Amino acid sequence: MSGPSGKRDARTGVGASWRSAASRAAWFLCLWLVLAGTSVDDIPAATIAVATATWTSLRLLEPGTSRRSPRAILRLALLFLYQSIVAGVDVARRALDPGLPLRPGFVAYPTRLPRGLRRNVFATLTSLLPGTVPAGEEEAQLLYHCLDVDQPVIAELDQEEAALVRALYND
Repeated sequence: MSGPSGKRDARTGVGASWRSAASRAAWFLCLWLVLAGTSVDDIPAATIAVATATWTSLRLLEPGTSRRSPRAILRLALLFLYQSIVAGVDVARRALDPGLPLRPGFVAYPTRLPRGLRRNVFATLTSLLPGTVPAGEEEAQLLYHCLDVDQPVIAELDQEEAALVRALYND
């Protein structure tokens, strides 16, 4: 919140940090319970793991730096699932039918994402799709190796990037 001077209230920032830390710790604890169970003997290890994971997550993604949209995340997941199925079927068809055209090569995708975490998340997400793999980076472009350079790879990557930005960064 801003006061009359227009400066941000330090207590609001601290409160938001504590809420974010508590929320993340709760999620990490839930993850621990799902993976390791509820044994009393595991409490010391769980405490250390949850504290370490919370501390690390707060350092890697500061509170308030990103607002996620559940609806956009669902759309991204559905788009990813759809593209995975379509690309997987295409790769399987090409592997089983040698008569289908195959023009492997590289395409340069002009990303709007800055270098660092956002671009790495995008490259990681797109590396999971069959038929393309990130192979390098030049300036504001990601290089992708693909099975068929005649396919609309750039358009699909653009669609994925826009969905990722809406889902995770709300820009």
